[in-house]
Amino acid sequence: MGLTLENVDWAEIAEGTGATLTMLGFSTLFAVLIGLPVGVILFLTSRGQLLENRAFYSIASIVVNILRSVPFIILMILLIPVTKAIVGTSLGVLGAIPPLVIGAAPFFARLVETSLREVDRGVIEAAQSMGASNWQIVWSVLLPEARSGLIAAITITTVTLVSYTAMSGVIGGGGLGDLAIRYGYQRFQTDVMVVTVIILLVLVQILQSFGDRLVLKFSRK
Repeated sequence: MGLTLENVDWAEIAEGTGATLTMLGFSTLFAVLIGLPVGVILFLTSRGQLLENRAFYSIASIVVNILRSVPFIILMILLIPVTKAIVGTSLGVLGAIPPLVIGAAPFFARLVETSLREVDRGVIEAAQSMGASNWQIVWSVLLPEARSGLIAAITITTVTLVSYTAMSGVIGGGGLGDLAIRYGYQRFQTDVMVVTVIILLVLVQILQSFGDRLVLKFSRK
């Protein structure tokens, strides 16, 4: 028997898609706002850089690595008290955003650090020789030179967050992941599962294609 769509409630699918996009948008925004300065600080305090501080870098690096290494589902459960304290609930779209941000920000910070390491050391030294301050070097040299790498990092983080938003449905995070679990898994409605998976796949392809185009556009020849 072929797959039918008789169990699919398109209104709920639309609502779930909207919830997923809301989680994705806000979590990406806050992950970038937090992860970018953290990544810059990690780079500046690493060996041989402008603000080299091995003790600080080691501690910060360990914290980032710990947060990156915890599986996201476990992280969501561990952060339930923190999430309730921040937004007043651990359920729904609102309750999913804090763990999404905390899970993605360290990941993005590492990507930022890696992108900044690819900047030509000679460009930094030239800025120093002209009397530029550390802030000027970061704002006017490092970030512009690493622009394409940073855009790629945002793209990778956003795509990763798509899968995180789907996993948030396990503990009632809402969105397409919640629909897939409640209907596709618990009620054995395979058609609902297939539709949600297809929408997530399309979303990932759109985000990745858009990010790749931006990287090509801003890459220095």
